[in-house]
Amino acid sequence: MQYQPESHSYYSSTAVHGGASSADPLERVVRLASGSAVVIFSISTCCMCHAAKRLFCGMGVNPTVYELDQDPSGKEIERVLSQLLGGGSAVPVVFIGGKLVGAMDKVMASHISGTLVPLLKEAGALWL
Repeated sequence: MQYQPESHSYYSSTAVHGGASSADPLERVVRLASGSAVVIFSISTCCMCHAAKRLFCGMGVNPTVYELDQDPSGKEIERVLSQLLGGGSAVPVVFIGGKLVGAMDKVMASHISGTLVPLLKEAGALWL
């Protein structure tokens, strides 16, 4: 099962950009993160982002992936994500059920502790 990165149609979508050029980047992040059961903000050349995408695909989850390096406003979104995480690296950032899980360290900690699968089930990303 392959993850489905959002394509160029995502960039021109008024639902993503709110139809206004002055849309707040935080509002965009919230709107994007709430759009699917599992959302990953990624950079296409980042090895940790690739690992996060493979983790979810290996679990049978089909995350929505936003490749920030392919988005004209990706740098703004990356700054917002960094602020939400309290600084540091902003990718990958995972949202499940519209709620911030965090970067790869938080995702792996949840996976190892056994709390990731219940989160995915609650969000409707897993049915097992």
